[in-house]
Amino acid sequence: MRFRLAGAVLLSAAAYYVYLPLPSGVSEPWKLMLLDALFRSFMQASDVAHTLGLCHRVHVLNQVVSWVEVIEAHSCSAVHVTDSTLGGVPTRVFQPKGGGERLKRGVIYFHGGGWALGSGRMRSYDLLCRKMAEDLDSVVMSVDYRLAPEAVFPDQYHDALAASRAFLSSQVLERYGIDPQRVCVSGDSAGGNLAAAVAQELSSDDSLTVKFKVQALIYPVLQALDFHTPSYQQNQAVPILYRPVMARFWLQYLGAESSLEPLVLANNHSSLDQPTISASTRSKLDWTALLPAQRRKHFRPLIKERGSAGVLSQVPELMDVRAAPLLAEQAVLGRTPKAYVMTCEFDVLRDDGLMYVRRLQDAGITVTSDHYEDGFHGCMVFAFLPMMSSVGQRSMNNYIQWLDQNL
Repeated sequence: MRFRLAGAVLLSAAAYYVYLPLPSGVSEPWKLMLLDALFRSFMQASDVAHTLGLCHRVHVLNQVVSWVEVIEAHSCSAVHVTDSTLGGVPTRVFQPKGGGERLKRGVIYFHGGGWALGSGRMRSYDLLCRKMAEDLDSVVMSVDYRLAPEAVFPDQYHDALAASRAFLSSQVLERYGIDPQRVCVSGDSAGGNLAAAVAQELSSDDSLTVKFKVQALIYPVLQALDFHTPSYQQNQAVPILYRPVMARFWLQYLGAESSLEPLVLANNHSSLDQPTISASTRSKLDWTALLPAQRRKHFRPLIKERGSAGVLSQVPELMDVRAAPLLAEQAVLGRTPKAYVMTCEFDVLRDDGLMYVRRLQDAGITVTSDHYEDGFHGCMVFAFLPMMSSVGQRSMNNYIQWLDQNL
């Protein structure tokens, strides 16, 4: 009897810990709750280790990722997989077998993880890139750029740029049999940020003989001046990417003090009395003009008349277009390749992506905006077991289908 009672108590406690009220429209809520409970456990353990001075919280999380997710390169009947480098940056290469001498499409991919977590060698990214290589008959290169806290901006950007330049070089294209007319830059979340920044830089580089044909951005993070867009307000407590966590990732990426987190969450860093933020810059992320009414909903902007002096002087990188591609000039956007932008309704980054769609369209770029009303941040890489989700499968299949039709 005692064991049954203890079991019931433990079961109740576990259910209490796992259960989280979620929006009614989110896909398969119990799967998301279980995933979130797992992430919260790891985050809490990492915070304890960090507070005790044992190690940085990011190191704990990446060690868990290494134990659970990172797998060795191994080939299969359809895809040859090897670990190599691109421009001196570690990269996992996926090559479809067969096809003779026919030139293949090429994709360079940057993984997500807040510029601090993850790896292209994780099981989820490995499986995604295998599927892309097989389904598209393409050579896919998944880049392991340096991570925070050891590396901070612009290190990750420089790694992504170096790898991309090498990817577009005649030596690499010839070595892997890639068609120079059919190359793509892609990434999700923080990787989508890097992909967008790389696309902007290289499309404006007239010294290059090969340019990307398309860019494919999966729920990208694109700005850090407004943490009160409608999606940040609506989804601030929706897993797996909570609003404070995104602010922490940004500050960590930019090498800023974590003590600034309350200030940026309150939009004190982008108040009207900040002399370095011009009206032109503000217009580039003015969601009241850039978002459709169905996304603005009932939300109101949070614009402070007076804010915290000195934040932008301490962290000027907040205004650097290489870190925040949404701030790019229209002329720069107008030179970027045809775009695919995936967004999810239950994601704090939803409006970053949708504003970028609008700005690209205004610059004359053809854009496919692929929005998932039941999607959440990270859903596409959860398209595989054991956390397979229906929206993950749908989004991944549609992403690959778009590449098949446009690359």
